[in-house]
Amino acid sequence: MQTGEAVTVVQGDEELLARTAHLFAHATEISCAANDLGTWVVTHVPQDGDAMVPPRRDDVHLRKVYRPGVLLDPVAARGLARAREEHGAHIRITTEEVNETILFDRRLAILAGDVRAGRRSYGVITQPEAVQGVASLFEAVWRSAVDLDVFDARIAEIRAIAPQVLDLLGQGVKDETAARAMGMGVRTYRRRVAELMAALGAESRFQAGVRARELGLV
Repeated sequence: MQTGEAVTVVQGDEELLARTAHLFAHATEISCAANDLGTWVVTHVPQDGDAMVPPRRDDVHLRKVYRPGVLLDPVAARGLARAREEHGAHIRITTEEVNETILFDRRLAILAGDVRAGRRSYGVITQPEAVQGVASLFEAVWRSAVDLDVFDARIAEIRAIAPQVLDLLGQGVKDETAARAMGMGVRTYRRRVAELMAALGAESRFQAGVRARELGLV
């Protein structure tokens, strides 16, 4: 562990949970932004394995923002819906890049860092001005994000064909051949590929493949 005046750096999910579990139990406002379900997961959290979901309490306001790629996995999509129903979470989807963050009562912020040697580092911030800056960034993302149900309806068709499209892209199949294999026109196929890339936050087909592997879609 490294400690600074306003930031404590912890290594690994287990140390993070050990140091912050009490915050999940007692905070009345928890806001979270993540690229996918894997960022805040630890191996020994019960039930759905989501460390950022506290036991449901009537006095807690829980908001979560995710990137669209999480909805491409049917299991993850159902997990989000379950988190909303069982824990009262307000969930939105953003197409913007997000700083993977958890905020507690606007008094403490956790920022996810890089993964090295299989372990992710986290910065725990307590300096009020720095926490307020992180909170302002989260609010900007939240305001522009789309409600889970609305975005899920948009992406449902892409989710259904994503495995086949990703397989064809991975094989390097030409668009004309891929379109025939999927029973659609070339222009439609290319539009679907573009929509899939957007959902994955990818700027190229190669990057889409990389991102899909990170999410466990292929």
